[in-house]
Amino acid sequence: MELRWQVIKEHEVEKIKSFAHELNCPNVFANILLNRGIEDIEAARSFFRPNFQHLHNPFLMSGMNDAVKRIIPAIERKENILIYGDYDVDGTTGTSMLILFFRELGHSVDFYIPDRLSEGYGISEKAIRMSKQNGIDLIIAVDCGITAINEITLAHNLGIDVIVCDHHQTGAKVPPAVATLNPKRPDCVYPFKELAGVGVAFKLIQGIQQYLNLDENVLMKYLDLVAIGSAADIVPLVDENRIFVKYGLENLGQTGKLGLRALCDVSGLKSQEIGTGQVVFVLAPRINAVGRLGDAGRAVRLLTSENAQQAKNIAAILESENRSRRNIDEETFVQAVEIVERDFDSKSDAALLINNNGWHPGVIGIVASRIVEKYYRPTIMIATENGVGKGSARSIPGFDIYQAIKCCEDLLQAFGGHKYAAGLTIKTENIVAFRERFIQVASEHLTAEMLTPKLRIDGELRFNEINNTLLKLLNKMAPFGPQNTRPVFCSKSLQVVGNPAIVGKNHLKFKVRQDGIVMDAIGFELGDLLYRISAGEGNVEMAYVIDENEWQGRNFIQLRVKDLR
Repeated sequence: MELRWQVIKEHEVEKIKSFAHELNCPNVFANILLNRGIEDIEAARSFFRPNFQHLHNPFLMSGMNDAVKRIIPAIERKENILIYGDYDVDGTTGTSMLILFFRELGHSVDFYIPDRLSEGYGISEKAIRMSKQNGIDLIIAVDCGITAINEITLAHNLGIDVIVCDHHQTGAKVPPAVATLNPKRPDCVYPFKELAGVGVAFKLIQGIQQYLNLDENVLMKYLDLVAIGSAADIVPLVDENRIFVKYGLENLGQTGKLGLRALCDVSGLKSQEIGTGQVVFVLAPRINAVGRLGDAGRAVRLLTSENAQQAKNIAAILESENRSRRNIDEETFVQAVEIVERDFDSKSDAALLINNNGWHPGVIGIVASRIVEKYYRPTIMIATENGVGKGSARSIPGFDIYQAIKCCEDLLQAFGGHKYAAGLTIKTENIVAFRERFIQVASEHLTAEMLTPKLRIDGELRFNEINNTLLKLLNKMAPFGPQNTRPVFCSKSLQVVGNPAIVGKNHLKFKVRQDGIVMDAIGFELGDLLYRISAGEGNVEMAYVIDENEWQGRNFIQLRVKDLR
């Protein structure tokens, strides 16, 4: 896929030099910070040293006071509390965190994670009625509930109170819960709107901690779970999310949670430094796998386990389920590509909506993301069975797929989600009409510019500017994620040294020279770009990030290629 390079415009030379002098850093690094809205020493200090004291007051969130005042008496009266979580990483980490917190307060709680296949996303009537039979007095929903109007009304009629901790888009009405915590509520003045579900649940814990006047250190032990849930849910890593993830990743390496330690061991991360990449591509898929293919409650039992052998056993199950999930992913992806190539014009069609009977509903979200990556089109994949389709939608920057689906809601049984990811349920007889209308809506809102994949480049470098000092400064910008991506640079007039080669699983490995300096370069899964370079070629332009590689006990700088031309 051809990428359009967008080199971010540099600020005025004097402004860059002045800021670089204040920070005692290279000009190129000062320019990166300026481009990210960090324009003075105080902002830089806040960015590089995120402080727990910078967290917002939890009682600024609408409903927080009502939520805390309902929970405290419930603990005192030893009421039966149920934590109801979503089956993804965000939901299971949030559920686990609340279980552990209540356990620390001396109050044992139950939990419920819906079955992805039989119940689908969100609060179900089945679970509400089961809660009534089990004598539940209070349900705390995590990462779901904001659109569960009928289900929460049922709970209310049955005498069960509900507190919602959610971050998904709100509907026309707020559910009739005791408290609905969601910074995206139109009437909520909370200053940061982009918390994950686990982040909203953490604010609830913070509210209880402040109300009970507990030591603030009680909060720190849960940040490893908040970091995993937030990073996995791909929320912007700014403001409170940056604080959560930075502290949480630091805690993760020395966590006392037996389940997390077992998971790190089985996934090969033991004794390794864990960043957002390891969370998103190693830990999160394993936690997700058990919910995609079966009982997500196993993830909660792992994360809350107090038995080392039990934790090891469940971690092994997660590893096995993840291998199975990958095999199903690959088979589904191949089938999806065949459908796109047969039925769509990937250049003229503004969006893709593909369906197939027998696809596993647990993997179509992952595969939809891969289809978006391959074709750069908003994509909905629907798995159909017994007259019902369950769909997952993924989008591209600038296109609100949730609102596009909302334009078709009369054709759906249910839907929900975010700007860039959503889920839906539909009767199979409505899929054709839904496809036509969805693609029409997409065509009306998507422009040729929006449908052109872009590579944001932070600046041009000469090889003599690349050194360990710059690498250390760049690493201090972590944790990386949405709205704080790892800086990408470009260099021009490069000469290829030696013969480029494809190594491993389609990785492109080669050396390039500029101004007499030779650098190692590797492009993961970029073997298809081998045709663009050859030995001795001297007019290569390369976009890359600066990494550190270790080989035979020696650390050296390596350029990780993003694109070549």
